[in-house]
Amino acid sequence: MIDAGEKIKFPGGGTHFHHGADKYISSIANMLNFKDNIINNEGMLRTVLDVGCGVASFGGYLLSSNVIAMSLAPNDVHQNQIQFALERGIPAYLGVLGTKRLPYPSRSFELAHCSRCRIDWLQRDGILMLELDRLLRPGGYFAYSSPEAYAQDEEDRRIWKEMSSLAERMCWKIAEKKNQTVIWVKPLNNDCYRSRPRGTNPPLCKSGDDPDSVWGVTMEACITPYPEQMHRDGGSGLAPWPARLTTPPPRLADLYVTADAFEKDTEMWQQRVDNYWNLLRPKVKPESIRNIMDMKANFGSFAAALKEKDVWVMNAVSHDGPNTLKIIYDRGLIGSTHDWCEAFSTYPRTYDLLHAWTVFTDLEKRGCSAEDLLLEMDRILRPTGFIIVRDKAPIIVFIKKYLNALHWEAVTVVDGESSPESEENEMILIIRKKLWLPEGGSQDST
Repeated sequence: MIDAGEKIKFPGGGTHFHHGADKYISSIANMLNFKDNIINNEGMLRTVLDVGCGVASFGGYLLSSNVIAMSLAPNDVHQNQIQFALERGIPAYLGVLGTKRLPYPSRSFELAHCSRCRIDWLQRDGILMLELDRLLRPGGYFAYSSPEAYAQDEEDRRIWKEMSSLAERMCWKIAEKKNQTVIWVKPLNNDCYRSRPRGTNPPLCKSGDDPDSVWGVTMEACITPYPEQMHRDGGSGLAPWPARLTTPPPRLADLYVTADAFEKDTEMWQQRVDNYWNLLRPKVKPESIRNIMDMKANFGSFAAALKEKDVWVMNAVSHDGPNTLKIIYDRGLIGSTHDWCEAFSTYPRTYDLLHAWTVFTDLEKRGCSAEDLLLEMDRILRPTGFIIVRDKAPIIVFIKKYLNALHWEAVTVVDGESSPESEENEMILIIRKKLWLPEGGSQDST
């Protein structure tokens, strides 16, 4: 990070990427023998978890290769670096590998990455490495760049020996080890797990454990085996990117959703998003929208409809509804489980556009405060940012009462397009947050 007067520059170097993050990423692709040293592996590597990401240069430089990273760091160790990442327009989430599962379903990422992330992977019987194992897809990679992987002092050698032993017992194999980086690969099926000697630790998770249940669920020091169908297939069965975005993924069957229903949902949201953009276009300045949140993402079709835009979408899925977040990740998108009765784990003023499809109706059914949600939306929305509310007419009337108090303005209100998925009397309210100063009241932000 370089202070350049009124601006801060991120050259992509830092404590580890001495030759730049782009060259570091190419070196990882080279270690894995990917074609032309391109990290996306011809579309087969799409989603990445970057743990302890700093200002997210790794995730930022992945974007040009059509790879999207969930860059994760806590605010206690890395201070406000996640805020820097989001200011740069890089997907990022304020979180920590601690005692609870991360808010992502099992088998969501092709690659996990840690570069000097200052995490003790051996603590509590290796529970944090086992959480990465839960999140990695069959054949997924863990790229670890840290002194323990190459230093020769006694303490680093001890840590490396114990990490190697743990990885071996988890059935991870070293794909390559070079200079400062080691890359482990996760098995494609359950054969290795089943052939381990009886009593080997870590054990397999109990058969009743749901690896996709994550909201407030405590981590367990156990290995999540693959479902029988995935074991037989020897992989996740996903199409390469970009076909992955619109191809019905195998895990639709877990939700008893047909491929036809999935395709109709994709088509419906493409039409809706096209309509949104027509309504927004007169008010949106070029390149002013980058960070978007879909507050009720369902299958991620809202985000999929934005594929031609230079934006990224944080897809939020309710913790108590159908677990569609795994479908979102299987489409090559990213997101998080969330409960809108609580605050979202991000800094203030980090998103340019919020999309709330029947979120207030759902909140009303649960008895949570709609006023609190409006304040939370105001907190995370940037000045001059937009909100698209799609909900029942009484909800729209309710929200409009608070516009002046929140220093918001209604851009337009229209009837929603009718469809089987629509609520009765569904309407669309588009709001813009004003740029205002407490001393002088509201300030014109046009």
